[in-house]
Amino acid sequence: MSVIDNASATGYNWFKSSYSGDNNTCVECADVPGIVPVRDSKAPDGPALTFSKASWGAFVALVKTETYPSI
Repeated sequence: MSVIDNASATGYNWFKSSYSGDNNTCVECADVPGIVPVRDSKAPDGPALTFSKASWGAFVALVKTETYPSI
């Protein structure tokens, strides 16, 4: 994982889930080869985290199961 300081300055095409409403309480992702950048929709000028496609895919798969391993 790494950090992009100003996510709006990247020029990426940011999007959020079609299930998200217009309340800006979501995360946004961008389609970028090799990485998955993620930012808070309430703070588009703030930082974004970047994940490998494999780690983001594992996270999404875990969330979809709605069962979480104990930490």
